[in-house]
Amino acid sequence: MGENEASLPNTSLQGKKMAYQKVSADQRAPGHSQYLDNDDLQATALDLEWDMEKELEEPGFDQFQLDSAENQNLENSETADLNLDSIQPATSPKGRFQRLQEESDYATHYTRSAPKSNHCNFCCLLKILCTATILFIFGILIGYYAHENCPSNSTSSETLDLQLYQEILKTIQAEDIKKSFRNLVQLYTSEDDIEISKKIGTQWTSLGLEDVQFVNYSVLLNLPGPSPNSVTLSSSGQCFHPNGQPCNEEARKPNSQDLLYSYAAYSAKGTLKGEVIDVSYGNADDLKKIKKIKNVTNQIALLKLGKLPLLYKLSLLEKAGFGGVLLYIDPCDLPKTADLSYDTFMVSLNPGGDPSTPGYPSVDGSFRQNRPNLTSLLVQPISASLVAKLISPLKDRTRKGVCSPLELPNNEERIVNMQVQTVTKFKTVTNVIGYLKGLTSPDRYIIVGSHHHTAYSYSGQEWASSTAIITAFIQALMLKVKRGWRPDRSIVFCSWGGTTFGNIGSYEWGEDFKKVLQRNAVAYVSLHSPIRGNSSMYSVASPSLLQLVAEKNNFNCSRRAQCPKTNVSSVQIQGDSEYFINHLGVPTVQFAYEDIKVLQGPSFLSEALFPKHATKIEEMDPFFTLHETITKLSGEVILQIANEPVLPFNALDIAIEVQNSLKGDQPNTHQLLALASRLRESAELFQSDEMRPANDPKERVPIRVRMLNDILQDMEKSFLVEQVPPGFYRNILYHLDKKTNQFSILLEAWEHCKTLASNETLQEALSEVLHSVNSAQVYFKAGLDVFESTLVGKN
Repeated sequence: MGENEASLPNTSLQGKKMAYQKVSADQRAPGHSQYLDNDDLQATALDLEWDMEKELEEPGFDQFQLDSAENQNLENSETADLNLDSIQPATSPKGRFQRLQEESDYATHYTRSAPKSNHCNFCCLLKILCTATILFIFGILIGYYAHENCPSNSTSSETLDLQLYQEILKTIQAEDIKKSFRNLVQLYTSEDDIEISKKIGTQWTSLGLEDVQFVNYSVLLNLPGPSPNSVTLSSSGQCFHPNGQPCNEEARKPNSQDLLYSYAAYSAKGTLKGEVIDVSYGNADDLKKIKKIKNVTNQIALLKLGKLPLLYKLSLLEKAGFGGVLLYIDPCDLPKTADLSYDTFMVSLNPGGDPSTPGYPSVDGSFRQNRPNLTSLLVQPISASLVAKLISPLKDRTRKGVCSPLELPNNEERIVNMQVQTVTKFKTVTNVIGYLKGLTSPDRYIIVGSHHHTAYSYSGQEWASSTAIITAFIQALMLKVKRGWRPDRSIVFCSWGGTTFGNIGSYEWGEDFKKVLQRNAVAYVSLHSPIRGNSSMYSVASPSLLQLVAEKNNFNCSRRAQCPKTNVSSVQIQGDSEYFINHLGVPTVQFAYEDIKVLQGPSFLSEALFPKHATKIEEMDPFFTLHETITKLSGEVILQIANEPVLPFNALDIAIEVQNSLKGDQPNTHQLLALASRLRESAELFQSDEMRPANDPKERVPIRVRMLNDILQDMEKSFLVEQVPPGFYRNILYHLDKKTNQFSILLEAWEHCKTLASNETLQEALSEVLHSVNSAQVYFKAGLDVFESTLVGKN
């Protein structure tokens, strides 16, 4: 294990403070390279005093001080800030100099013989004084230069690590990423997913990555039919394609493929004639109002995307008795600069993985279930322009600068005939997996994930950004590896296939290697769709990584002219990180650029897959400086997690997140609040008793550091619940969006209770959360007991 002092975030998030302090003369924020300054002399004196006092340190005094700090913290309220002053490094109550002065012969050493004369006595005292002064000055000079030339292990190791990270990252250049991006977008015309994968794997190998593998899975894909789907108005007989274009007009050449791929993968197929009923966003309240005035059985819902997961809303419509769904995005939910009125999009109704092998990998010999569709509903995405044709008379929806949402009057009847045709086929999906083996802990994996184009899906090219970024980081990293350096932990680079159909490649690989990953996966860094806009950095991280990510955001902000408020949270995201978050409980981080207006609008609009062409991406980032920033931020987090002796995860932040998720006017949570308070107490104790000594190189014991890291990497596993509504995360630490701080399954259960007389669903949800919090509290307590047993055994 390395000897450098692990850098734990000192950036406060939501007023929270760390429950420990490092013992070091060099206190600085991680991510900043600092050298010894004019205070070196004082730092040297402090270090020398620490060394001398520690030699005479009395046994048990360190434990006494920590116990005092513990009792002081536990007396505070559950939301009070930690008292940092109560947690101090162990010091001897009697230093070496004080003990010398207390010796009985100290004062009489030079007074036993009487002086011969006053003059002789004065000369002797003068000689002694001069000699002592010279020796004192000489000692200070020796100490100063010794400290300057031979700094402490923690200072030198940490400084060297920071220099190392910057040396690796400075080789990443925007122009190289741009060149790689343009080369990649020329590959998407291939008709075979394997060919694209081979190109990526060959490039990674040429950069020096040691072990690059191609992992293939035969999976069930739901592909569009031979011609676009259609919607026909019964009143006029007019037929329209999903983008609002009349069916009798020849499809425009540039957008013909986009039109074909405007469909919902794994929807039911066929034709359905029925009344179009506007259900707005399709939440429980919307459906309750509609069912009071209309018979919805086998009718067609006009549904807006956003605010809640699509799979959840479809489950409500299916349960209510609807037969079909016309899905669209209201232009009022998009930025004014985004004109998507005539654009079509694709959605996937697959919760994840190969539908024919739910919960187990699609390897040779696996039993295949017959699941051509994953819902009984006929689902068809349509453009806002087609929705406007269903509303008469057409009106200007913008009045005095205020956008009026699309709305179909309930007192008017619209009968349409919708036709959905898809084809289900088994196809090969390929993952590219490259390994860089760690030096001291090769069995611990930091997984970095991007995705590549699947030849059977729409022609979106945002995947090229993802692949260009991961390739740029591999290139920079391997330049250092070729000169003899290697990270402590292994880094696994993954380019996933089948992402647009429901993260199929990542799910199948995760299910295939589940037992290994449950034990060895440390963190997942997502590079999914990194450039979605250009106005705001939007970061998502597990609660245990929030401080680290906020720290990197702030450091990046300090180098830019505009510094918006740190934008980092634990919310549900799209992409291949889903399996690692929901089934493995692996701490996850993702950096991306987004349009600030999109962030302010409804959540879950990103479930719609619009065909982003290369020209659009280059318009958002013409000089690829945003690509470079994402690469460097992600790269620094990867290096820090892969190389720090102690994982930069924060246990206390998880406990605080749990308490924050139980705030507000929520019924029946008094028992949960009490349990959350005990969880915080255990996390505070764990943070102060175990994290503090582990971050002092002088107290760091390799076997204890390994035990500590094992606990840190598994903290989130306690919060994986078995049963959640469709589209909701099983990892309850992640919220639905930034606007809601409560546990998502409790929010849904409370909404469910409003429409039903029984509160059984709420009780089940409360029980799930209670078991998770209790499991986490027991986990921290057991960790403390193990460390205490180890100390007793050593003594």
